[in-house]
Amino acid sequence: MEAPPRKLAVVLMSGGMDSAVTAALVRQQGYELAALHVTYGHRTANAERRAFEALCQFWNVQHRLVVSIEHLRVIGGSALTDPTIPVPEGKLEREGIPPTYVPFRNANLLSIATSWAEVLGAAAIAIGAVEEDSSGYPDCRQVFYEAFQRVIDLGTRPETQIQLLTPVIHLRKHEIVATGHRLGVPFELTWSCYQREDIACGECDSCLLRLRGFARAGIPDPLPYARQPVVG
Repeated sequence: MEAPPRKLAVVLMSGGMDSAVTAALVRQQGYELAALHVTYGHRTANAERRAFEALCQFWNVQHRLVVSIEHLRVIGGSALTDPTIPVPEGKLEREGIPPTYVPFRNANLLSIATSWAEVLGAAAIAIGAVEEDSSGYPDCRQVFYEAFQRVIDLGTRPETQIQLLTPVIHLRKHEIVATGHRLGVPFELTWSCYQREDIACGECDSCLLRLRGFARAGIPDPLPYARQPVVG
């Protein structure tokens, strides 16, 4: 008797630690991964693409899709896509929305994921958004994903049933690190830096949040850094 087919989940995988832990949690829930990587002309696009491919190889992901949405670079408005806007020095506590916010990026990503999920007949879409311990991006809030679930329900075929999963959205970075460590996530394959591709800078918001997460989890970060700040 043939085993029933595994249910699919389209997982948005940037190559960073949050999306890697999200993928591991989705696998733990019994889903087969369909890995989606979206590049948008940002500073570290090549490093993130390498990390994505390495993670897919590690988990032997058969369904992979890489999409380019260069219009976000053309639109600009973010330090990640416009070379004339400098990446600010990292701060672990910041007021307001930082210039590394890419305007409405996650809605673009989720739209692509929804299209692919409907074609594949996937049961879920997963994204590694973090609200509790992030840079304060408006499209990383739980309320945004609740609203987008409604968009998916209204904008797909009547028979399409896709659940939007945000398994790490209320975790702190050290909890994400601890969860990934427990699940065997290869953090050495991930990339988090906002501004360098050769070696992580250790100075941007993303590097500092990652370093603090590992420090508070009591687990060594396997990545080397150009600058190793003291965080805790």
